[in-house]
Amino acid sequence: MEPLEKLRQVRIEKLEKIRKLGIDPYPASWNEADRREMVSTARKRALGKEDAVVAGRLMGWREHGKIIFADLVDESGEIQIVFKEDKLLPIAYCLLPLLDIGDFVGVAGNLFKTDAGELSIEVKDLTLLSKSLRPLPSQRYGLKDVEERYRRRYLDLIMNPEVKGRFEKISQIVAAMREYLINEGYIEVLTPSLQPLYGGTLARPFETFFNALDTKMYLRISNEMYLKRLIAGGFEKVFEFSVDFRNEGLDRFHNPEFLQMETMWAYADYEDNMALAEKMFAYIAEKVLGTTKVEYQGQKIDLAPPWQRMTMVDAVKEYGGIDFSKIKSRDEAVEIARKMKVKVSEDMGVGGILEEVFDTVAEKHLIQPTLIYNYHIETSPLSKPVPDNPDFTERFEVFITGREFGNSYSEANDPLLLRRNFEAQQEMRKKGSLEAHPIDEDFLEAMEYGMPPTSGIGVGMERLFMLLTNANSIREVMFFPALRPEKGRDRNT
Repeated sequence: MEPLEKLRQVRIEKLEKIRKLGIDPYPASWNEADRREMVSTARKRALGKEDAVVAGRLMGWREHGKIIFADLVDESGEIQIVFKEDKLLPIAYCLLPLLDIGDFVGVAGNLFKTDAGELSIEVKDLTLLSKSLRPLPSQRYGLKDVEERYRRRYLDLIMNPEVKGRFEKISQIVAAMREYLINEGYIEVLTPSLQPLYGGTLARPFETFFNALDTKMYLRISNEMYLKRLIAGGFEKVFEFSVDFRNEGLDRFHNPEFLQMETMWAYADYEDNMALAEKMFAYIAEKVLGTTKVEYQGQKIDLAPPWQRMTMVDAVKEYGGIDFSKIKSRDEAVEIARKMKVKVSEDMGVGGILEEVFDTVAEKHLIQPTLIYNYHIETSPLSKPVPDNPDFTERFEVFITGREFGNSYSEANDPLLLRRNFEAQQEMRKKGSLEAHPIDEDFLEAMEYGMPPTSGIGVGMERLFMLLTNANSIREVMFFPALRPEKGRDRNT
């Protein structure tokens, strides 16, 4: 028998002994629950004045003769609890030998300071609230294996308090963004995750089947097309925290399931959203961190407006020495890409090649917040053309620490132009592009009823979480990131 299984069996034997004492090891309620307070609150009480009632997980156990010292931890902190035979109720004293680190207990008793000066609770009453059957990892060595931490996040949260702190900060980031947008007059909405047709960006979808409707469906790659329908329907400022799914690879900055916040703003254009992005990022940093100056993986970043602004063509010229404004054919673009060792696929035109070259030569230099704007129409089928340069569109992306954080454009609302753009995407699909945008007839019908000038911005929330919590991997800011199935374990059992 494996050592872990032996320890588990010992705990199961204790569980049976607890039941024989007439104690329910998994009670539905606790008679002191209405008096329970957080450990942090109990620590502020006057010594010995009145009972302290707390509950939490046992995380330490030290026996000194007839006195037992234990550490009890709840969401707010840790406190030492002390068990003395002459102070405990008889049934509680009988329970003590059957307790283990990891068990949840509720205790009531008086606060005092030990001879060593540590604030403690002298326990009078003890209730077992949940018996733990598996031993926790060693507190000395903790839970350090990265794969194990992600796979068993619950253990990671128990053993590594800084991880829990990071996720608490992530919650504050979401709350601050929501607060900013609501203060700006936006209303929060919900749109479908399960869609009859995917769209809103260029990405491969996950497919599924809707049995009740007897039809193929897709997990959304974006909520954009639905938010635009709401603008067409009369809303003027909407936003949504949208869990999106893109059937793509995994790396430090990508997970197939991720959180995006997207807005739509009637009567606005992409320049309005440039200002919004600067102000919103700075507001969130101030609210959560108390400053716009952030240190990320050794880089000092200042989110205070104004940010640097460059066209994509100018960025490639600045960092790669190539002027794409002078390139007139795909063959010229392909030749430049080959010289720069940039991979080019058959479905790429000049616009796609420009973006690949930008990704290779310019993106890594954009450490301080930068707005890269005016993207080629080939890669931006839902954007309005730049009035004096229709090969390019009124689109920008936010770059910080050499990574893209957000995407915005002046939304195309000419239904005939949109149809032509969709048809161009269809031609790309025929050439083998797996990410080209399908034609969405229902969306085009909505646009034919009319949508006012509109601009939206989408922010990749995990990347913002990474920046503001100094995390070096997207998996550090997701409770349960996508992982390969664990070897030796049937995923269906």
